[in-house]
Amino acid sequence: MWTPDELSSRGNAFMFRATNDCRFAADGHDMAAQPSALDLICRPSGLTLGIELPLDNDWSVAGEAKRSADGRPRGVPDLSGHTEYVRKVDAAGFAAIWMRDVPVFDSVRMGDAGSVYDIFTYLGFLAGITQNVAIGTAAVVLPIRHPLMIAKAAASADALSNGRLILGVASGDRPIEYPLLGLDFESRGARFRESVAYLRAAWQPGGLPVGDNQREPTFDLLPRPAQAAIPLVVAGRAQQTDEWIAANMDGQFVYPGDITQLTAQAGAWHAARGSDGAFISAFHLDLADDPDEGATPHHFGARIGRHRFLDHLEALRRVGVDHLAVLLRRSSRPIDEVLDELASEILPALGATAPTVKAA
Repeated sequence: MWTPDELSSRGNAFMFRATNDCRFAADGHDMAAQPSALDLICRPSGLTLGIELPLDNDWSVAGEAKRSADGRPRGVPDLSGHTEYVRKVDAAGFAAIWMRDVPVFDSVRMGDAGSVYDIFTYLGFLAGITQNVAIGTAAVVLPIRHPLMIAKAAASADALSNGRLILGVASGDRPIEYPLLGLDFESRGARFRESVAYLRAAWQPGGLPVGDNQREPTFDLLPRPAQAAIPLVVAGRAQQTDEWIAANMDGQFVYPGDITQLTAQAGAWHAARGSDGAFISAFHLDLADDPDEGATPHHFGARIGRHRFLDHLEALRRVGVDHLAVLLRRSSRPIDEVLDELASEILPALGATAPTVKAA
């Protein structure tokens, strides 16, 4: 995936970004003048760290043994501690929590149930048990839902969380979803663009879109979002061009990759957007007991000690990554132990501090 030299490099090969502003939404709202959930993940101090759900370690040897003993099907996560862990993440100073949208558990072709719960129901639950972190989706599959229902559900989650929602959106790539719903798979790119336009319009006052660029002023969407503009972050490319993404999205969430790949992707995003918006990636972390243990790469991440992980985070910051979502499903250590080490050793090194207001 990447070499130890790439992890520890701090030289001129990396483009340094002095600030992480996230100032303007793609729809023109000045996010410097109005509170935005993007402010929670884009900070002047540099790269921020989030946690990707589910909070289990089923992909480790110990986790696989527990899954088998529990009688859970392969791919269905252990959610027994998720409430406790989410509260720990919220109180410790992490910037965000992220969840995936998996409407149907395909045990044969995909083998991953995500976080099991319906994504919008789960957003409401997480809004109620947290007070500090951004709540992000990575990502809602837009073309398989009517945009009016997405607009209302997202506005509800944003209002309930007091403006902490970051709506990650995608076109979807699971082969069973579209046929099950009787929808055309090939037109998903066009439907994605239509949904984005509808969401932007529905969240603004002045009625609801009714087609042909018309609005019906007697219709309204309740509740109104807490944010003036809920940030929209595209996961992957969603069948869209770079130009469309830069013009219409407030951020881009890309698959984990090596430094060379992320340098090119982050460079393209920031070249198109300047200091506006957020560039986000992920990392599947198995945090070693030995803080100096070098990286042993695995799919989408590595087993690595915290000192070498900090080197990698510094490299990501230098190439323009604003936020990294960490998945702990491969962790050979207990989840709470790893969260504590990340909170006490990694977050302070990134300039993060525990929030003044703790989760209830």
